[in-house]
Amino acid sequence: MRKFMDMAKKSGGRLVSSAGLVNYYDSEDRRAVHINPVHVIAISVAIGVVIFLLNSFY
Repeated sequence: MRKFMDMAKKSGGRLVSSAGLVNYYDSEDRRAVHINPVHVIAISVAIGVVIFLLNSFY
């Protein structure tokens, strides 16, 4: 048990099972494309409505 506690202390207190995903999501890259979640939902609803209308008329 002590071995696992030492490993957690060495890794900065992060869980070993996260497999590096914590580091990936914590980093803020200014060059990355940032999309507002509201826009994603609005585009998804619009695509759903278009598909519904196309299925209704054809």
